[in-house]
Amino acid sequence: MSNVFPEGFYWGGATAANQCEGAWNVDGRGPARTDVTTVGTADSPRYITVRMPDGTTTKFSQFTPVPKEARGAVLDGEYYPNHESIDFYHHYKEDIALFAEMGFKMFRMSISWSRIFPKGIEEEPNQAGLDFYRNVFLELKKYGIEPLVTISHYDTPLYIEEELGGWSNREVIALYDRFTEVLFREYKGLVKYWLTFNEINCALMTLKFIPNMPHTMVQDRYQSLHNQFVASARAVKRAHEVDPDCKVGCMVAGGPSAYPLTCDPKDIIAAQIENQNSFWYSADVQVRGAYPAFAKRMWEHDGVTVEFGEGDEEILRSGTVDFITYSYYMTSCVTTHEDVEMSGKGNLVMGAKNPYLTYSDWGWSIDPDGLRYTLNEIYGRYQIPVMVVENGLGAIDTVEEDGSIHDPYRIDYMREHVRAMGEAIADGVDLIAYTPWGCIDLVSASTGEMHKRYGMIYVDRHDDGTGSFERRRKDSFFWYKKCIESNGEDLD
Repeated sequence: MSNVFPEGFYWGGATAANQCEGAWNVDGRGPARTDVTTVGTADSPRYITVRMPDGTTTKFSQFTPVPKEARGAVLDGEYYPNHESIDFYHHYKEDIALFAEMGFKMFRMSISWSRIFPKGIEEEPNQAGLDFYRNVFLELKKYGIEPLVTISHYDTPLYIEEELGGWSNREVIALYDRFTEVLFREYKGLVKYWLTFNEINCALMTLKFIPNMPHTMVQDRYQSLHNQFVASARAVKRAHEVDPDCKVGCMVAGGPSAYPLTCDPKDIIAAQIENQNSFWYSADVQVRGAYPAFAKRMWEHDGVTVEFGEGDEEILRSGTVDFITYSYYMTSCVTTHEDVEMSGKGNLVMGAKNPYLTYSDWGWSIDPDGLRYTLNEIYGRYQIPVMVVENGLGAIDTVEEDGSIHDPYRIDYMREHVRAMGEAIADGVDLIAYTPWGCIDLVSASTGEMHKRYGMIYVDRHDDGTGSFERRRKDSFFWYKKCIESNGEDLD
């Protein structure tokens, strides 16, 4: 197949503030949930550490309920990898120069809400936080790199979560309004592309990780998601009013990536329902401006009532996004049959193992054909531009004696996924950007590890908090540079 990537295609990479910035309590930044979340492993969970009203301290798995009276606390003897992460806060010029050397056209990043509003409730923003991001945007502009900015990437101020009840409290919409108003006005002319919430559907995807979840929590998840839909739609309208030239998109996890394990019609229906629940439910509201017909079935099945505020339906209709983005790492299989190995899991996805695929060291399937499939499904349904804003392989990298890092497994992974995107474009998909996840090594969201590395740039930082923060180019750095220079044609 000849080169099909369009001229002006946005090649780049993706990060998140809480996983790369560090400087967690520097220059007025307030804490977020990740700042009281410990390191974990593939086999042991990350824990949220808290202090109870009587002064005792304890910790809870990040996928289990935390008592409402508990308050996040940084405890002696625990390691919190997000506190320093890879210290992008103090290394951003060096990192952006490396991105430019690779040839990036776009850099996906996020803004830490608590760096702008430390508690989330302040009337005026933290100037030091505003200045930091302005400096990052100016540095990107110097190299001709377009920022793609996620407004909320698992980074709600801890005060809002603990004192206001988080997004289940409708009052948080107004606080998000204030936050986005400041961002759109402050960075008008510097940021053209915005995303309102990262992987917004995870509020429902994580339900399956908490066995026997109390019904009140299930209700809160649905209501929180509705409130975020409303906040997102309001932000889209606000952004267009402040800057008619900007574009605002949504970001949904995973894509419609559940396959039926067999051709049993019951498996076909089960996979369809899984994709509806996990992906289309959230994407439809943000792209089409209304809940899909099957939403009622979901609400009845889970016994929830979604409370609409006055005017919500009109807000959702009038605040639809300009483009859709999603994260793609793997696919899963759904089956109604018993006695099936249910170990095909990863990135908030659970299911049966696919016998036709290989799996990473962390148990994630490797399925480039699934990327082509999901791109066609998404574009066929919505007919608006699409971006793949997360994709990549978490792996253990070895630094050789001469300082080189050979990662042919990552190159192979990316090569096949780039080819799959090319096929999707040839199929007619309006794909406009590819920003693979963790273009530079950073803290894993799921495990808190550093040795689960995604980056094309190695950072000397380790799971015990040691390391010099030195940056090194991996072999994949040079491969991706060649890929970008050829606009996706030279993949050898």
